[in-house]
Amino acid sequence: MRGIDAVLARLDDAARDELAALYRDLHQHPEPAFEEKRTAGIAAGRLREAGFEVRTGIGGTGVAGVLRNGEGPTVALRADMDALPVLERTGLPYASTHDGLMHACGHDVHVTCLTGAAQLLSAGRDQWRGTLVALFQPAEEIAAGARAMVDDGLFDLTGPPSVVLGQHVFPRPAGTVLIRPGEILGAADSMEIRLYGRGGHSSQPERTVDPVVLAAAIVMRLQTVVSREVSPFERAVLTVAQIHAGHKENVIADEASITLNIRTFSPEVRRTLLAAIERVVNAEAVASGAPRPPSFHTLNAFPLTANDPGATADLTDAFTSRFGAARVADMAPMMGSEDFGVFGTAAGAPSVFWGLGGADPSQYARAEREGRLGEDVPSNHSPFFAPLISPTLPMGVEALVTAALTWLSR
Repeated sequence: MRGIDAVLARLDDAARDELAALYRDLHQHPEPAFEEKRTAGIAAGRLREAGFEVRTGIGGTGVAGVLRNGEGPTVALRADMDALPVLERTGLPYASTHDGLMHACGHDVHVTCLTGAAQLLSAGRDQWRGTLVALFQPAEEIAAGARAMVDDGLFDLTGPPSVVLGQHVFPRPAGTVLIRPGEILGAADSMEIRLYGRGGHSSQPERTVDPVVLAAAIVMRLQTVVSREVSPFERAVLTVAQIHAGHKENVIADEASITLNIRTFSPEVRRTLLAAIERVVNAEAVASGAPRPPSFHTLNAFPLTANDPGATADLTDAFTSRFGAARVADMAPMMGSEDFGVFGTAAGAPSVFWGLGGADPSQYARAEREGRLGEDVPSNHSPFFAPLISPTLPMGVEALVTAALTWLSR
């Protein structure tokens, strides 16, 4: 641990203040998927100042910084950059300056922590050997950024990594990290389904095929798919999130659309749900006398996120040694999804993804005790989501440095 101690000794009050200032700036200036030009520019600039070889515009707005420091493994650290179309309601003095756009998932935390870790590892390069790769990824929220960077030749630029590491801030007590081997985040598939009817006057419904009624029947029937077609020993979620049809109260529309999302942990269950959705939708369209079959359009698809058991064991030991067992918690599997796993799969390298606590510990403990976690501790994607600056940011930097040096110091 001496190398880690030496590198993190530079995480002094001035460095912490710089982290906080960077975080506030990023939080005030959120950017949507594939439009993270300002954020990418800041990340690239900080990496250049730290002595990294920097490539920008990878897969759109992605950034890769490479720091070569002798013979040894290549460790890739990843942070995502994009924000969400959410109207912020935190009331923070550094709240978003872009109405309807917010860092509601903590990607500003991720960028800040990776920037700080890269700077410290560069300054302490006498403590390690190998190659450090800092990846700033666009468009995680739409499951497109990791694949775009890989398809744009990312690993031709950086070299293949020996391990890929990443973290995500969650509404758990700040000052803790959460980790576990195996499956931790579910796969997700989203689609839009267009339903075709025959429009007309609302006073003459017999002359129409009402796509609103068709949509309603589909929504109700889909509620039985998980409960009646998936084993209770499996995990799955099917959500119909949107229904759109019509423009006036006395006109029966000729089309409707629904969007839905499924979350699964196994390929078999995923196939079951997708097949059931197509079967139910087509059958209800036939039963309604629809003039043409529905059309299905994939919106996005997130892969399953699973941690390599061996690499996770090594990193869990390193975190426990660094932070103490009381600050390293088990990360229960979540139905949320990520495209982080694309990097490790594409490179044929082990990957580890862990959680970073960002909630006020006393508020969290009180809410947990009173059974009010959902009400009193805002979750990711909430307009009230506001991770604590301290100790969240320093802890995130420490975790990334510790993770990198678990391999680079060998």
